[in-house]
Amino acid sequence: MNDEMTFEQARDELEAIVRRLEDGHTSLDDALKLWERGEQLHELCRAKLDQAEERVAVLLARMAESRAEAGSPPPAD
Repeated sequence: MNDEMTFEQARDELEAIVRRLEDGHTSLDDALKLWERGEQLHELCRAKLDQAEERVAVLLARMAESRAEAGSPPPAD
């Protein structure tokens, strides 16, 4: 798995793999290789999404702290 790959690159490759698997013209051996690569790409995408979610949580916490320090009311949900 290439950790330098962006989320978008991994997503695009994963979508291409799904299309190839769905077209029905892939040999069993190739399908298994594609499936394994798809699993790797899914793991990479999931990790990048988890990292983004953590960053958003940190940013929201910082924003809440800043508002609290400034005496501003919290944002409405």
